[in-house]
Amino acid sequence: MSLFPQQLDLLVRRIEVRAPLSETERGVLARAFDPQLVTTGARRDLVREGDRPTRSTLLLRGFAVRYRVLDNGRRQITALHVPGDFIDLQSFPLRLMDHSVGTLTECVTATAPHASLQRILETSPRLTLILWTLTILDSAVHREWIVAMGAMQAIEHAAHLICEIYLRLKVVGLAEHNRFPLPVTQADLADTLGISAVHVNRVLQELRKAELIRFENGVVEILDWEGLAKTGQFDDKHLHLGNEDDATAQRLPA
Repeated sequence: MSLFPQQLDLLVRRIEVRAPLSETERGVLARAFDPQLVTTGARRDLVREGDRPTRSTLLLRGFAVRYRVLDNGRRQITALHVPGDFIDLQSFPLRLMDHSVGTLTECVTATAPHASLQRILETSPRLTLILWTLTILDSAVHREWIVAMGAMQAIEHAAHLICEIYLRLKVVGLAEHNRFPLPVTQADLADTLGISAVHVNRVLQELRKAELIRFENGVVEILDWEGLAKTGQFDDKHLHLGNEDDATAQRLPA
C-alpha cells in the first residue's frame, strides 16, 4: 500500500521545481508512506520537544509552525510550514526533537516510518540526495529568518515574510494572482517576528497604508509586489527555485 499520486502531488511539485523525479522515484516515495492519513485539529501539537519520533510527517493540508516555549511561557515560532512540507524529516537522522511542531489550522498529514526512509537511503542514492536537499532547504529558510530577525526593522521583516510565504505557496499551486491564505493571528505573527501583538498591528497598518498589501479574513493580497519586495529587501535565492537536476545527475547515478 502507498499514498495515491494526488496525495503526494504537493511534495512532488516542491521537489520538481528543483529536480525532476522519475516514475520509479515517485513510486518509491509513495510506498514510503503509510496509506492512512491523519487529521489533526487546529492548535494541536503534531510532535513535541523531547519526543523521539519513529516516523516523519508530511503536511498535506493546512498550516503548521515549528516553535519553542521558554520557561517564562514566551513562544518563539522558528518556521511556518505549508502543504507539501516535511515537518520533521530531520527526526530521521537526529532522533530527538529539540522543538515542537503545532498546527495553526486543521491539518491532514501522512507519515513515513523511519524504516521506510532507511530503505530509500540504502537503495536509492539520488532520492536520498533529494530528501537531504529538502532538509537543507529548510535550513536555508531558517538562516534567512535569523537574518531578518536580527538585522531588519519589523516592517521589513513582515514584508520579507509575506513575500516568502507567497512564493512557497505558489510553488505548490496554492497561491495565484498575488493572493494566498495566511491563517495566522496577530499573536502568531508576534511570536514569528519577535515583537508584541500591538507592534504587529502597527506594522500591518503601515503596510496597508503604503498600499503594499491587503490582509483580511486570513487572506493576503499583495497589491504591489515590487514595493513589498523592496521594503522587505527580499531576494528569493534562499528558496533555490531553479532546476538543479543537471548538477545532481553529475554527482549521483539516475
